[in-house]
Amino acid sequence: MKKKIATARLVLEDGSEFVGWAFGKARSQAGEVVFTTGMAGYPQSLTDPSFRGQILVSTYPLVGNYGIPLDPKTGGPVFDERGIPVHFESDRVQVSGFVVSEVCDDPSHFACESTLSAWLDKNNVPGIAGIDTRALTERLREHGVMRGKILIDGTRDVTFDSGDVDHPVAEVSPKKVTTYPAEPTGGKRAPRVVLVDCGAKANILRCLIARNVEVVRVPWNHDLSEIDYDGVFLSNGPGDPKACGKTIATVRRVIAGEKPVFGICLGNQLIALAAGADTYKLPYGHRGQNQPCVEVGTRRCYITSQNHGYAVRGDTLPNDWEPWFVNGNDGTIEGVKSSSGIFSAVQFHPEGCPGPRDTEFLIDRFVAQVREAAGLPPDQPPRIDAGETRDGALARMKDAAAPAAAAKSAAKKTKGGAK
Repeated sequence: MKKKIATARLVLEDGSEFVGWAFGKARSQAGEVVFTTGMAGYPQSLTDPSFRGQILVSTYPLVGNYGIPLDPKTGGPVFDERGIPVHFESDRVQVSGFVVSEVCDDPSHFACESTLSAWLDKNNVPGIAGIDTRALTERLREHGVMRGKILIDGTRDVTFDSGDVDHPVAEVSPKKVTTYPAEPTGGKRAPRVVLVDCGAKANILRCLIARNVEVVRVPWNHDLSEIDYDGVFLSNGPGDPKACGKTIATVRRVIAGEKPVFGICLGNQLIALAAGADTYKLPYGHRGQNQPCVEVGTRRCYITSQNHGYAVRGDTLPNDWEPWFVNGNDGTIEGVKSSSGIFSAVQFHPEGCPGPRDTEFLIDRFVAQVREAAGLPPDQPPRIDAGETRDGALARMKDAAAPAAAAKSAAKKTKGGAK
């Protein structure tokens, strides 16, 4: 017997309503309504901790056509050998709701183990489909992001403020310290980097580990004075950066020293606040995979992946700090750095996932700075393909090198025999 599809409404706090039908969990839910222009990567976007407490609108018309990649044995996320999610950016769905024009109930992909609707249902997240997401996006662009609620027929009503999250960073940040060891290179230890996790995407961990860095992952409000480290990485995360007073105080102490610091997304705002600059909320934010960013002082433009609702006020940067990147569309600050260049951050996601990895070289730059400051030799990391782990990349390189090594050995033997 075919399941009956319930009618659903998306109601915005300005009084506008959009009618469609429900998918996912049949429950009403409120949250801040934001939109993303990404054309793919919905499993990564929906599990991105930066979306905590928000109802996400997809401007791309069809969502769910390649399903959800899950572990066929457990029905949950696939984890690598270090316990890091392989296909997701965290171990759970982080959005409060999902709004699409059309949802696919018959996906096709070799890794698909669930439909989008069944996955959201399992994670207690409602969705609404069949609405004009173009009209909805235009409203959000004109009036700015606002509270909203998904109301499913047959379920109780909720208030707009019931979706508010007092401190989203505290919700998504880990509660304990975790260390991810690295192998020594060239007879010397690997550099140790503290990852201040304010809601870090899993691909940040993957990228650092791929560069043979020992990562010490700490909660957003952790005291770093008891940790011996070579550099600090400030992660992305949800909400207003000014709510992270303890993190800002920690960063202020760190940038008073001489060890490299690099931040992304929320980390860009935190390092700017710690330096003495100000931040503000954007009308509708930057969320998508095609935001153009221009490096200041050059004509280089990079296509970047972004997910943020706040930005740094460029005119409030101290004299020893400067804009590093600016947005090619609206001119907002997309990166800052100190005059020495040892403290820097970008507003976009150089690790991508979803989205382009064109600026992943910035992570290489940071790791090189850390190695130099720690007196360690440079390292040539393996190329990590999308969805691949460092161990998998090393195994792939070994397999690729085996025929060449065998041919070289055979040539040596032949040459020796000729003598």
